[in-house]
Amino acid sequence: MHLPPDGGWHDTTRVLHGDAGLPDDPAVSAPIHYSATFKARDAADFAAMAGTPRHAAYYTRYGNPTHARAAAVVAALEGTETALLTASGMGAISTTVLALLQAGDHVVAQTRHYMGTAKLFDEVLPRFGVKVSTVEQSDLAAIAAALRPETRLILVETPANPTLVLTDLAGVAALARPRGILTIADNTFASPVNCKPHALGIDIVVHSATKAMGGHHDLTAGVVCCSHALAERIWPMHITLGAVLSPMDAWLLLRGLRTLPVRMERINANALALAAWLERQPQVERVHYPLLESHPQHALARRQMQGGGPVIAFALKAGYAATSRFVASLQLATQAVSLGGVETLIVHAAAMWAGTMDEAQMAAAGIAPNFVRLAVGLEHIGDLQRDFVQALAAMEAQA
Repeated sequence: MHLPPDGGWHDTTRVLHGDAGLPDDPAVSAPIHYSATFKARDAADFAAMAGTPRHAAYYTRYGNPTHARAAAVVAALEGTETALLTASGMGAISTTVLALLQAGDHVVAQTRHYMGTAKLFDEVLPRFGVKVSTVEQSDLAAIAAALRPETRLILVETPANPTLVLTDLAGVAALARPRGILTIADNTFASPVNCKPHALGIDIVVHSATKAMGGHHDLTAGVVCCSHALAERIWPMHITLGAVLSPMDAWLLLRGLRTLPVRMERINANALALAAWLERQPQVERVHYPLLESHPQHALARRQMQGGGPVIAFALKAGYAATSRFVASLQLATQAVSLGGVETLIVHAAAMWAGTMDEAQMAAAGIAPNFVRLAVGLEHIGDLQRDFVQALAAMEAQA
């Protein structure tokens, strides 16, 4: 039997037993079902397989036993009835949005989104007759004012990339549900360990499972968590677009999920300690982290988050060149995009976004030349602090 969603189990138990009862062999570690197709016993069995939505052993674009196992654990974590796996986080977002919208519909989105999501709303949806309004996500009144009779969807991302602005999930759900508007929350930055949007009234929760869920920087995957009814609406678009997760990556995702709560416990502690430490450094201008008391939405963070997550954003008292020197001087933090993995990663935000945004766009998004995004990993906090000390000194020595 699957663990019931209301059984009071802790996340550390859900990730280990959320897939219990699925048919499989007696291996303790789940096997990888590396087959593109599956045999039927006879014509009647084949007809039943072909006609069953999301069949786990018909054709891997439709479903796979390894997919089913990982999806069961993800759904148990997010507290939803079911989950779909896709080949990437953008696969999850694009498939879901395209499945639920048609020409003439209207969407409300945030002014700050992951760049792939922003391009979907700015460049793709308008081509197909879908209107999009972007509003400041910290302002519930602005979200309410943007709603129209033809609004079908509100998509939020909290904390938002890269400035860690929060969205009031319960507030958005309260606006949407009486009007029959569906809500989607991108929960990648928080992870289901730190925030459970569905429990706050959000209809659909999406993730780039490449990040914290995978946790080891070795897979690309996405997930869509929702009710069975919504999954039945989204799944046909999924098999049409074909953003299919490989069985190997599904197995890697399952492996990462088993340790997600214990990894996130350490990451949360490291990130909060490092954020508080950075606030005390004279070379640091401003630190953004939801669980710092200095965060303007700290009270909201305490209400809807159980931990602050891996990402810290901060600005140095330095220009573009000096900020680049600081980042290059770090020995433990690797210059690479992504977050939620075992190793600490860092990006000089202005350098990362320079290839996709002009100066005006970066300024509108709050990305200053001295802005740094840090994704904290599992290293010892004392070692991380010592590394930052030497990098800040190196930055000043060359000023």
